[in-house]
Amino acid sequence: MTYPDPQLLRFVPTPAFVVENGHVCFANAAARALLGAHIVGDDVRIALRDPKAIAAITSIKGGSETIEGLSVKGSRWRLTCHVLGTDARLIILEDQSVRVSVARAHADFVANASHELRTPLAAILGYVETLEDNKAGADETTRKRFLGIIRHEARRMQALIEDLMSLSRIEAVKHEAPTEPVDLIALAGEAASEFHGRAEIEFTSNAESAIVAGDRSQLVQVLRNLIDNARKYGKPDAPIRLSIEVTESGRVEVMVRDEGEGIAPEHLPRLTERFYRADTGRSRAVGGTGLGLAIVKHIVERHRGRFDIMSRKGQGTTASIILPLHGQGTMSSK
Repeated sequence: MTYPDPQLLRFVPTPAFVVENGHVCFANAAARALLGAHIVGDDVRIALRDPKAIAAITSIKGGSETIEGLSVKGSRWRLTCHVLGTDARLIILEDQSVRVSVARAHADFVANASHELRTPLAAILGYVETLEDNKAGADETTRKRFLGIIRHEARRMQALIEDLMSLSRIEAVKHEAPTEPVDLIALAGEAASEFHGRAEIEFTSNAESAIVAGDRSQLVQVLRNLIDNARKYGKPDAPIRLSIEVTESGRVEVMVRDEGEGIAPEHLPRLTERFYRADTGRSRAVGGTGLGLAIVKHIVERHRGRFDIMSRKGQGTTASIILPLHGQGTMSSK
């Protein structure tokens, strides 16, 4: 049977190979990288070792099947078999792992957001129904206490919605590197002054200015979030230390340190996950939405920088961001 030259598959970026009389007679570089160079000449049943995939390949009409774990555990691939002739098949493999992962992440995000909103909403409805009762609503002390709880829960919902909208705006422009010159030292001074009367902040820097290519509103949001976190979880009578250091390598490092209880090491890798909390009860008590550090991470990544959190139990927590100075390019991942 005559069919197109399989050498043309060399130019196809996705894994593709040709099966003739049950054996792989040609595989492009992507297929060899995925399944191994040895597959050329192998029986296709040995090359793939997946009953559903083999059924699609040996079918008279061809077809498509989903293969789990073809490359790594948890991966998902779509195999499509095109009939070239009685004994010849063209097999194309499409990696759907990222698409599936993103869809799962979105589903988890919606579920978590719904749960976070449902909790304060249920509390509000419950207390409103209680106040509607003539006996409870007529008692001034009870009424004031319940209204205070309603106000607190409503503000929790408001903060959560604002953070959700903020994340949405950040993700909409995450691939657009900001270009506006922003003085990070001046911005840090402004952010620190907003907490006057609510927290004692010791602000130090080794330079008069530190110009970065940035989005001013997003960078001030980063500083506010980090200072607010230090205020919430640090010792009430201890200062928050905000420092900025401009390095000779063309970087600027911002560090926010508190003297709170610290964070156990098992929590550190997950702190920037959406809705993850090291201490759920305390976070909700102080008005945390579980999104603050996720917002910081996304903004810093958009600014081509790095974000890190260091902490030890009983020794406080230090959050740091490192950004390239204006004109210095992007940060190395090393």
